[in-house]
Amino acid sequence: MPHDAEVPERHVGCHLGFDVADDGVTFVLQVAPADPAEVRDERLVVAIDGAAVDEVITEVAGSHGARLHVVRVGRGALTIDYECAVRPVPAPDGSRGPADDIDLEALTYLRQSRYAPSDELLGFAMAELDGLAPGPDRPGAIASWVFERFAYTPGASGPLDTAVDTILSGAGVCRDYVHVTVALCRALEIPARLVAVYAPGLSPMDFHAVVEARVEGRWEVLDPTRLAPRPSLVRIATGRDAADTAFVTTLHGHADLTATELFAVVDGDLPSDDHITRMRLP
Repeated sequence: MPHDAEVPERHVGCHLGFDVADDGVTFVLQVAPADPAEVRDERLVVAIDGAAVDEVITEVAGSHGARLHVVRVGRGALTIDYECAVRPVPAPDGSRGPADDIDLEALTYLRQSRYAPSDELLGFAMAELDGLAPGPDRPGAIASWVFERFAYTPGASGPLDTAVDTILSGAGVCRDYVHVTVALCRALEIPARLVAVYAPGLSPMDFHAVVEARVEGRWEVLDPTRLAPRPSLVRIATGRDAADTAFVTTLHGHADLTATELFAVVDGDLPSDDHITRMRLP
């Protein structure tokens, strides 16, 4: 596919370190850019005590183009290094569907989920947000409400906190902002989902989470934290909430996370973003 001058290449990657207990561990990683995307110079290295053990990696295709890597290793100091150059492939112009079409995606992302219990927040959403004008700008208005209402505070939330906990505390990080936005959208009958991304421009650098809401039959991206420009984002995984999109999930055994380092840069100038203009994520 010829390169589009308007879609600059991104360079992304991560380094993860773990201390693996006696019985070994089985991980599922979600750190590679999702398909479809033009990926080159891809490198995934798994090592125990400094020795590469690449034969323990199995790639599995996930939903929405996600690429999952199952890693099985024994005891020791585990390191995982991933990097690639990637050019996201824009969605085709014909991807827009009927505005009111109720298909499997709409049904899936209208339902409550583990971290976005929209059923518990129906009354709250109606009381706080029912005055927002209906129409294609409503999801963006919900994301703006979340941005204005909450304090971005690292360490303010735990891995089990839901959108309800975040509303009660008034603080959180990107996944918390996204869970609240997703839950409120669903409560107001707007299909919404979480997308894990690499985010050039994010500071401090980390895995990032944003929202996709279905607007007039297509999925549009919102970042209620406004911490990174949406045109620079690289999709990793898409799902109902953080339970579907975690960068690592332990299936067997025990391991302590000891190191996390990421990089995500875009060729040329970092794009600007007013976080109001409606746009799609490749």
